[in-house]
Amino acid sequence: MDAKTLTAMQGGGFLIQSPDPANTFTPEDFTEEQKMIEQTCRDFLDKEVLPHILDIDKQKDGLMVSLLDKSGELGLLGASFPEAYGGLGEDFVTATLINEALGGGHSFAVAMAAHTGIGSLPILYFGTEEQKQKYMPKLATGEWKGAYALTEPNSGSDALGAKTTATLTEDGKHYLLNGQKIWITNAGFADVFTVFAKIDGDKFSAFIVERDTPGLSFGEEEHKMGIKGSSTRQLFFENCKVPAENLLGEISRGHVIAFNILNIGRLKLCAAALGGAKRAMDLTLHYATTREQFKTPIAQFGAIQHKLAEMAIRVFASESSLYRTAKWIDDKEKQLHDEGKPGSETLLGAAEEFAIECAMLKVLGSEALDYVVDEGVQIHGGNGFSDEYNISRAYRDSRINRIFEGTNEINRLLTLDMYLKRAMKGRIDLMGPAMGVQKELMSIPDFGDDDTPFAAELKAIANFKKAILMCAGAAVQKLMMTLDKEQELLMYLADMLIDTFQTENMLLRAMKMQQNGHASADLAMDMVRVFINDAADRINHAGKNAINSFADGDEQRMMLMGVKRFTKLASFNSKEARRRIAAKLIDEKRYFF
Repeated sequence: MDAKTLTAMQGGGFLIQSPDPANTFTPEDFTEEQKMIEQTCRDFLDKEVLPHILDIDKQKDGLMVSLLDKSGELGLLGASFPEAYGGLGEDFVTATLINEALGGGHSFAVAMAAHTGIGSLPILYFGTEEQKQKYMPKLATGEWKGAYALTEPNSGSDALGAKTTATLTEDGKHYLLNGQKIWITNAGFADVFTVFAKIDGDKFSAFIVERDTPGLSFGEEEHKMGIKGSSTRQLFFENCKVPAENLLGEISRGHVIAFNILNIGRLKLCAAALGGAKRAMDLTLHYATTREQFKTPIAQFGAIQHKLAEMAIRVFASESSLYRTAKWIDDKEKQLHDEGKPGSETLLGAAEEFAIECAMLKVLGSEALDYVVDEGVQIHGGNGFSDEYNISRAYRDSRINRIFEGTNEINRLLTLDMYLKRAMKGRIDLMGPAMGVQKELMSIPDFGDDDTPFAAELKAIANFKKAILMCAGAAVQKLMMTLDKEQELLMYLADMLIDTFQTENMLLRAMKMQQNGHASADLAMDMVRVFINDAADRINHAGKNAINSFADGDEQRMMLMGVKRFTKLASFNSKEARRRIAAKLIDEKRYFF
């Protein structure tokens, strides 16, 4: 498809702009080359990773390193890195697809994502040319493995509260690092670390630290609930002597590196979670169609079909949201390149533009995976609680994703924080549309029927957006500078946003499938309608709680009437729709999109 036909809207703009399926990228738009790369990844998991999953979990000496080496030989580690630094130069959508396709690899997926993302990207995007030439070709092939050291015992979400210090030696040739880092993925074997420390105790900065640097030592492997095969250790710095030329980026600008890299990491986490959800779902479908109770496969029971269909709906929602956003970032990256921006600024600038969407993707992807594995264990019954069944591993491994890359609570708060800051800076007009909704509340509702295709669904999404704008606009006007202290209110608004974002992405994909005559287009619309039906109730609930938390009197009554109006839908038989979805899943014995 011509990139110009898929021009990205501004970051966060979905809330105030009208959607267009023709300008929406979906998984049905993957090229044949992308599909081949995806299959290569899935074959790699099936042949090289999953047969050794027990040994991986036991951290068999050298096994994870050898698997990363093999994936490097296939070009998977450096796929998204520029050719100038030993990579393949694939676009962002392809890189996202690789992350998804390998996402079902349990601990291997974590190790690889840490290497290709937070372990390498800081050097690629903030390193000097000399630093990039030294490190990136080896990281691209996997000859060297990368890791990222930000978290400390007393600074997790509060990254800038780090205590690790860096002091320049008198001769100006080295920095002496002192401090401690915890929960460092790949620490057991990584060759290169991006380490954050404060120069002179207050200038938050980043450094490239090689494994054999004097003064760097490591704790024992952590014993974790899940991702047991992933190496996780503490790092200790005692006058760790780092060459001055290994300062990464500018002094006092470490936060720019940390937060920009996390934008990309959040989207990649959603991709990996999606791949894990698909694998867990296929496992569960196989079990449900072969396990019999009362002389009947349990997949034939309505209660089980409800669960299977809901798994598919949430996977479809995550998938639709992920790739629409990935293409926006890809298009923005190309736009910045065409404007003459240096390579180091194109992807970072594109990811920053869509940082709101990246934060939402992190939340919705990790929570969809949690739903799938939790219900997967339930469908497996007692067997799901046994380590002999892989669904138990999937269940344990999934839990970390709501903590990685900023907790889901932090990402919900960030979603609203970024919206409000952009509105105050004039980057996005929220108050204009919000005032428009307030005027609409004073007018007579439009009860006219529109029977054109998708009219009801489009109207529902437009109304969901009005509910958000109404609640957020009133909250800003009422609370002003104290809004950031009302975390419960911000969480309600974030949930309304995340539901609306997913609903729109699903509908645009289903509309495009209908227009292109896709064989499963009707089932896609079933998924959309079930999701809208349930989302309306969730948005109504969150909206009422948000309003009641700050409004009273006539304002409160008017807004409660408004949220009721904006979440009112025609009756819909979601049971039958779920049964149709489940029937297809049972027939295919896999997620069928």
